[in-house]
Amino acid sequence: MFFGKKINLVGLDIGSKSIKAGEVLETKTGRSLRKFGMIDIAPGVIEDGAIKDADAASQAIKELFKSNGIKDQNVAISVGGYSVIVKKINVQKMTEAELQETINFEAEQYIPFDINDVNLDFQILGENEHNSNQMNVLLVAAKKDMIAEYIDLINRAGLNPCLIDVDAFALQNNYEFNYHPEDESVALIDIGASKTSLNILKGADSVFMRDVSLGCSQVNQKIVALIDCSPEEAEQIKQSEHSESIAAEDLRGIVSSVVADWCAEIRRALDFFYSTDPDDNIKHIVLSGGGANIAEFRQLLAVETSTEVDIIDPFQAFEIDDGQFDASYLKQIAPQAAICLGLALRKVDDK
Repeated sequence: MFFGKKINLVGLDIGSKSIKAGEVLETKTGRSLRKFGMIDIAPGVIEDGAIKDADAASQAIKELFKSNGIKDQNVAISVGGYSVIVKKINVQKMTEAELQETINFEAEQYIPFDINDVNLDFQILGENEHNSNQMNVLLVAAKKDMIAEYIDLINRAGLNPCLIDVDAFALQNNYEFNYHPEDESVALIDIGASKTSLNILKGADSVFMRDVSLGCSQVNQKIVALIDCSPEEAEQIKQSEHSESIAAEDLRGIVSSVVADWCAEIRRALDFFYSTDPDDNIKHIVLSGGGANIAEFRQLLAVETSTEVDIIDPFQAFEIDDGQFDASYLKQIAPQAAICLGLALRKVDDK
């Protein structure tokens, strides 16, 4: 899904609570963080990955670029959720050109949408480990109407959509750049406002992926239900340490119930993964997204999964000008920046 010509791209992560933009430069000594910023958007502008108010979203993107001095108009964006299917499949060995000719037929049995309603892409992973006559292929399908919505949004903002990635792959790209994974299995879990993505890696290969409709907005919804406030007020209450609108004990109870749901859903996904690959053992869970900052969630997840749990540092391998970026600010927003910076590492000619 490529539309532009230039190599350098601005990473643009369009979430349902905030939009992030990042720009990276390639230098003689590595990659340098040139620009990074984020802007909150009103509840309802983007819901579950669907763009409900394109005018408001495009205006936010314009403000984000202007306030952070980002001049480049060529952007990489990503999509996720139920309108995107990522699946590892096995097919008979053939060339990439031959698979290009037959991919619609191969994909039809795995895609729960009309094959004419999706854009398809694939990556040949190599020979199947159990059958030398077959090869493993990573299949990606995204609904055409959703892709069209995002392209229209980027155009409204006066930008050029050069590359469309998948959220989980953008996160994986950032993780690999910063951590140089070896052969052990690692679970990357991104907890956004309305969606949680799980991507299990074995070395540099994605071996299992799942998105579920759980996220930080659940806390807001429970606050609204309890005290009958607006979504904006609920967000302020969630972010504040003390509030006169809700008892601290009630807020703690809400957070505890939500993170318990997250952990149960993640545990189910991991159990399913182990049922398909019982010999594997996930050594490490790396969290990103706004939910990663909730200490109770990290602690409970570590107990539930008997696995080491850490927050991603998406900036650690970048050269950063301390005079331009405040270190405490970058640490605070680090989990939310991972997908954006993974996109900023992409180039137009990537596969």
